[in-house]
Amino acid sequence: MKGKTRYRKAPKRVGEAIAQAEVVTDFLPGPDKLVFKESTVKITLALSKRSIDFFKAKASQYNVPYQTMIKKVVDLYTEQHQK
Repeated sequence: MKGKTRYRKAPKRVGEAIAQAEVVTDFLPGPDKLVFKESTVKITLALSKRSIDFFKAKASQYNVPYQTMIKKVVDLYTEQHQK
């Protein structure tokens, strides 16, 4: 292992940091759940200009439809709070 450090015993401060770490539950779906088509319902929804401008700018960066980004945020929120 040239150029890499291999620790046999972690320094005490590292062990303390690990012991104090908090586990964060991952609520995002796996890649296999992102590809399936779901049934949808068309609605009319008035959102703030600030929110729409944000999503349009981000969607433009990633070359995706901004409505799809908004839909995903709502879907993730729903999944998290239906438990």
